[in-house]
Amino acid sequence: MVAAAAAERVVAELREACAAPAARLDEVAAAMEAEMRAGLREEGGSKIKMIVSYVDNLPTGNEEGVFYALDLGGTNFRVLRVQLAGKEKRVAKRESKEVSIPPHLMSGNASELFGFIASALAKFVANEDHNKVLDGKQRELGFTFSFPVRQTSIASGTLIKWTKAFSIDDAVGEDVVAELQTAMEKQGVDMHVAALINDTVGTLAAGRYNDEDVVVGVILGTGSNAAYVEEASTIPKFEGELPKSGNMVINTEWGNFYSSCLPITEYDQALDEESLNPGEQIFEKLVSGMYLGEIVRRVLLKIASQSSIFGNVSDTKLKTRFILRTPDISAMHHDGTPDLRIVAEKLADNLKITDTSLETRKMVVEICDIVTSRSARLAAAGIVGILRKIGRAAPGSGRRSVVAIDGGLFEHYAAFRQCLESTMVELLGEEASRSVAVKLTKDGSGLGAALIAAAHSQSQDQH
Repeated sequence: MVAAAAAERVVAELREACAAPAARLDEVAAAMEAEMRAGLREEGGSKIKMIVSYVDNLPTGNEEGVFYALDLGGTNFRVLRVQLAGKEKRVAKRESKEVSIPPHLMSGNASELFGFIASALAKFVANEDHNKVLDGKQRELGFTFSFPVRQTSIASGTLIKWTKAFSIDDAVGEDVVAELQTAMEKQGVDMHVAALINDTVGTLAAGRYNDEDVVVGVILGTGSNAAYVEEASTIPKFEGELPKSGNMVINTEWGNFYSSCLPITEYDQALDEESLNPGEQIFEKLVSGMYLGEIVRRVLLKIASQSSIFGNVSDTKLKTRFILRTPDISAMHHDGTPDLRIVAEKLADNLKITDTSLETRKMVVEICDIVTSRSARLAAAGIVGILRKIGRAAPGSGRRSVVAIDGGLFEHYAAFRQCLESTMVELLGEEASRSVAVKLTKDGSGLGAALIAAAHSQSQDQH
């Protein structure tokens, strides 16, 4: 039983290092709020960028007309057309097409990439239903561009750097909207880019369209981020005329949040040191779906190096980075079979670990639970920090506040979602939590972009 004792000790140490009791989470929420204030005061004043999105009108549900969206964030892009029919009919019709980008265009030059995108848009526009006449109005497009951009207005922003598989040097420092606009004109596409947004701002807009009390949009998927509605007058770094609405959507970029009160383990430190961006995106590395499986793998590897319960390490795949993904962790965590058969299958299929005892499989489930619960509790603390910043989490105010959340981690991982919701109740208190709701809100990057284009459209009467 020496092996089991050594393994149990690793798990006990993990449980302690990941502990996120309410008192600690209150500190995390307070630190998030303080970092938000610092980021609003001055550019570069905080670990989190607090980007002014220039979105000052969110959709109301009254929007009418045909609007387009372009969603570019990875190896595929999507074009979308929505017909909005006011309060009664809402989204009357929605069509979309996904196009994969040929690999050579991802490292070529900007005009080739945007030319390819514009030609796909041209084809998509060509099969428009001509009954939906545009009344001589120019088509309006919302452009979701999921790369770091220095936004300069609602419809312009310069590319800071490419991420993922893209490396088109001549686009860096250029206005991506101007590039797209030029390419569309060359293709003869009569379309005006009404808004440049990111997926998190889009999630907020898609949520607001269906529920006027939505004030925060959060992505909890492969990555993590949050956007929220701020009072424009409370943003010291914002220069220029205050918007008529009095509001301004802020894209927090909270993935880069860091505070000494975060529960960080030896596994997180090692993962960070070996990552592509050491020292950056620490909050995202604790919370998002991209990393949960990798943290669990590192714990299992340590157990394997200190005991024999997984057999000989060299016979397994325990040393292969990112071999465990969040869906695998979720499947093991939710295994309801009496002998934890799904855990056994995942260990065998992914890690080549066979002949485990039921006790060992129970321990694996516990590790999944510890790592996922920490993630969900930290996400909840971040959300509570934002709600507190905008005065929405006080007991007695009674004002309803809704958080729109998108992403596979929240949508498909039930234990994560339940833990996040119960943690919010724990932090807000019974009374305040009754007026706070979280809502799954899908397709912020597509529908959300079209809705922001509609809300900021040249032809909509500005409120």
